[in-house]
Amino acid sequence: MLTDSEIKRYARQTMIFGEEGQEKLKNSKVFIAGAGGLGSPISIYLAVAGVGNITMVDHDIVELSNLNRQILHGDTDINRKKTESAEETLTNLNSDINVNIITETITDENVLDLVGDSDLIIDAMDNFDTRHTLNKAAFELNIPYFHGAVSGFDGQATTIIPGKTACLNCIFPQSPPKSVFPIIGLTPGLIGVIQATEVVKYITGEGKLLENEILLWDGLKSEVEKVKTNKRPDCEVCGH
Repeated sequence: MLTDSEIKRYARQTMIFGEEGQEKLKNSKVFIAGAGGLGSPISIYLAVAGVGNITMVDHDIVELSNLNRQILHGDTDINRKKTESAEETLTNLNSDINVNIITETITDENVLDLVGDSDLIIDAMDNFDTRHTLNKAAFELNIPYFHGAVSGFDGQATTIIPGKTACLNCIFPQSPPKSVFPIIGLTPGLIGVIQATEVVKYITGEGKLLENEILLWDGLKSEVEKVKTNKRPDCEVCGH
């Protein structure tokens, strides 16, 4: 049940999906992979929306070059663990939620233990190798996977539901080479908010999700395109 303070805090939201929807948010457990450019807006907006249990995993420390986009962190956080800075920021934003931080690198060997009993996985990573690890974990655990990626002024997002949609391996069977890519903070801000919106819609049962389609954002043209995605029968993750 919602407390009196939560009822007041979320009054504008419960006008949309009622106290029942807010209770669903409060009781949900989300797993966010990454506390950087995408993880910042995702976690901030899920925290203030009242998602009750947020687990965030990252192994890096805060560097000055992060601060043009990683808004969980500020100047005073340089050289701190990103997870510690994230926990402090999110708890300050909403003391009614539980924030669980894990300072580790996500691998094929530990991903299932890290995700634990989370209800869903949110991809806030900067490389496709780890994304494919998360995608496989989502299908092993039979929980949704919310993908987002950015570069420069461009970004993309899709929502993957095991048994219902194409998986990440269907859409991107090959991981592009790892590289240091250009980025302006506006782009992960926008894509991260789209991912957070998908998560809130999924939990509350509101609206239409980005299922079997990927949203492509061209920031220089301010254009959005949606492209249909399809399962591949030979996919080693979901094609059986």
